[in-house]
Amino acid sequence: MSVRPPRFFDRHHSTGLNVLEYELLSERADALGRHGLKVEKALEQLRERTAAGCGADQRQALLDAAADAVWAFFIQREICGLRDQRDLIRRYEIPKEVLARVGIVRKPEPGRS
Repeated sequence: MSVRPPRFFDRHHSTGLNVLEYELLSERADALGRHGLKVEKALEQLRERTAAGCGADQRQALLDAAADAVWAFFIQREICGLRDQRDLIRRYEIPKEVLARVGIVRKPEPGRS
């Protein structure tokens, strides 16, 4: 009795490496989608609470949160080989105030770690 791989593997010349590459690409795409949802949520909160008349401190916190989400999204896109962020900025309508804060590392507030 001879043993041979299933025809599916034979037809596509699939190896363990191809399967791993597929899984890695799938995870990158999934992560990209999750980061996009986080950006949408952060920008939506910023717009809603600003329109509702939130205080200056709360607005600064919302701007910081949105900038952090955008920064993480930019990094994830670069990992996927997408280097141009202009379309993303237009599509998500990212405010200039948020873009100005992208990548800034803030000092922790006194009493917080």
